[in-house]
Amino acid sequence: MISTRRNDNGYPLSSRTGLPWAPNPLHRIELACQYHFRKKRSFRPNSIRLSPVKGDRVKPLTKQDVPLVFLCHNDRRFLPAFFAHHRRMGVTRFICVDDRSTDGSLDYLLAQKDTDLFHSDVRYCEAARGRLWRENLFHLYGYDRWYLNMDSDEFLVYETLERESVRDFAHRLQRKGIRRFPTAMIDLYPVISLRLATFDGHDRTMPWEVATHFDGAGYILSLDNKGISIRGGVRGRVFGLDVELIKYPLVFWDRRCSLGVSIHCPLPGIFNFPPAMGCLLHFKIFSDIRQRTQAAVRANQHFNGAQVYRQLQSYLDTNGDIRFAHECSLPYTGPQDLVERGFMLPLAS
Repeated sequence: MISTRRNDNGYPLSSRTGLPWAPNPLHRIELACQYHFRKKRSFRPNSIRLSPVKGDRVKPLTKQDVPLVFLCHNDRRFLPAFFAHHRRMGVTRFICVDDRSTDGSLDYLLAQKDTDLFHSDVRYCEAARGRLWRENLFHLYGYDRWYLNMDSDEFLVYETLERESVRDFAHRLQRKGIRRFPTAMIDLYPVISLRLATFDGHDRTMPWEVATHFDGAGYILSLDNKGISIRGGVRGRVFGLDVELIKYPLVFWDRRCSLGVSIHCPLPGIFNFPPAMGCLLHFKIFSDIRQRTQAAVRANQHFNGAQVYRQLQSYLDTNGDIRFAHECSLPYTGPQDLVERGFMLPLAS
């Protein structure tokens, strides 16, 4: 019987030779059988309803479109940078579910001509933490194509970002038989006093110009029979949080695919072990982290009664002006530095 858990590995990968998560031959055969004998799902949209905000008709995607599906809740400050970053890499259509924002996000999203905006009859928690919304949108916009899939405080980077569009990068992945692109969520934070680290999104400042650093050590990469797992980073070091840091924000979606029980490990698992990996820059740590954590606890929309946010709130309530700078802190300087340090695994030529 194939083991469902293998040894932990160090991350980042700079000191490694070979692929630390390459499935062994028996595991590869098992995963291939699971995929090829898995019937193409006759997807039936669940009872959760998504309605276009701008009207009743949704403009279909063209073959040339590069769609990005994302969720937003009171993230108005991130939206200008989020759109600028992903438009620059070649995204042509943004498909958003706004979860009842009250901070001006809705007005901003309505003003974007390349954005299809939806609202729902239920909140994030009732939509299985957004998973049911995402699957409904993949069904609505069509199968057998690439999608970007993320949240509004996440920014995708890959090794050729500065010279290759995400469309060309996805086609290069596909030519090599890769249909999902895993990324490690890298939490960035300020090294100045937290109370001075304000990010409001009202100018052209990018979030990594305020939250400038990330942890260069303190991660553990492990494997099971369905995918890769990475844990650690600043949320583990400072707050003691044990959270999953792996996501698959670039996916080729067909009728056999699903998000399973977690966006961190889509199904079928055969596509979750490719010989390439990027990063997803993630931003939670600014001067208003206390207020936003309190709001998340009150809303109670996250996993297990917002357990992670409750832990975070407990830490914040008992500590003053937190300093995140550490001997392992590294400045974010761009994708190439992440490649050289082993946080990203380049796609072989």
